[in-house]
Amino acid sequence: MNYRFSDTIESFKSSAVREILKLTQGRSIISLAGGLPNEQYFPTDAVKQAFNRVFEQGSGVLQYGLTEGFTPLRQSISKHLARKGIHVGIDNMLLTTGSQQAIDLLTRVYIDPGDVILVERPTYLAAIQVFQSRKATIVSVDCDADGMSLEDLERKIQKYLPKMIYVIPTFSNPSGKAWSLERRKGTLDICKRNNVLILEDDPYGELRFGGAASDAFPTIFSLDEQANGSAVVYTSTFSKIVAPALRTGWIVGDQTVIMHLTRAKQAADLHSSSMDQQALHQLMEHFDLYAHIDLIRTEYEARMRQMVDLLKAKNWDGVRWIEPKGGMFVWVEMPKHINTSELLKLAVEEEVAFVPGESFFADEPETNMMRLNFTHTNSEEMVLAFDRLDRALQRMLQTVSAR
Repeated sequence: MNYRFSDTIESFKSSAVREILKLTQGRSIISLAGGLPNEQYFPTDAVKQAFNRVFEQGSGVLQYGLTEGFTPLRQSISKHLARKGIHVGIDNMLLTTGSQQAIDLLTRVYIDPGDVILVERPTYLAAIQVFQSRKATIVSVDCDADGMSLEDLERKIQKYLPKMIYVIPTFSNPSGKAWSLERRKGTLDICKRNNVLILEDDPYGELRFGGAASDAFPTIFSLDEQANGSAVVYTSTFSKIVAPALRTGWIVGDQTVIMHLTRAKQAADLHSSSMDQQALHQLMEHFDLYAHIDLIRTEYEARMRQMVDLLKAKNWDGVRWIEPKGGMFVWVEMPKHINTSELLKLAVEEEVAFVPGESFFADEPETNMMRLNFTHTNSEEMVLAFDRLDRALQRMLQTVSAR
């Protein structure tokens, strides 16, 4: 058979993270690569009980569900979002198969081939893959520790006339940054004035450290006047606060936007797992989700601080990083002469893995960056991982010096 694939197939490149995860399976490699929550803190018993409650309702729970999602769960999520200053009804919400599907669906209904999307520099690599699959033109906006540069954003909007910007303003993947309030408000103002849609991705917003209040990092969506007519579409997920296997996320926005997303979802998969949605509703009704979130915040912050302490202790010459205020990652900048893709090869030989940073750049990739995950590795393994990473780095420095 001579298979005749579409031109789109060229845009589906394998994820660097997925390739590294495959590399580490079944080996003694300590992985600092994946964005994995720690299964030690999954609420396993509570999830079991939630599914049991669902099955107690009879066989009807196994039937097809609404494309929009299980109505009681959407109502529960609306209450959850109100705690974050997001006030929306269920008509402004669609449940999705993780927030990844939300990104894909919005791109399908809003972006035509050749349309320009502005993104942070760096940004989430799987979002880049989605935008590339739609044959969008992706342009990076300069960023610093406080978020996206408003001056560069304004300049690139005038130059490229983008249709949408994609941002992760709270504990971003990969950089772990939290935007300042000024940058959040400024981005909203600039995009509203120029009729540019903002896709706000917020998978990590609940994982804030240092005892910060819930309103310490307001969503851009909450800063807009109302859901209908808003310049912002907001997406989040249960993957980081309950468990990723349930594959349930949500997207909220203007009712017309949600209507078109719903039609696109009908064409894609009819609806996400109604069984999982019903279980999540039971979980939210009978389980103290916020006490659970407090637990994982505390545990993840301790792991983050250990990683930062190890970076300080190694005292690698010319290495810099930003200590995250939440999330799951530390973004490390190596000296310019260190290519982290080459370093990874040596690191794997030393049985430790990380994600080279170049995959997170939509254009003009920087080759001296790497993303380190601190949530999945226990204390003893993390010490060992840094010893192995140090050996790999010293080997690379010897090679560079010999050149």
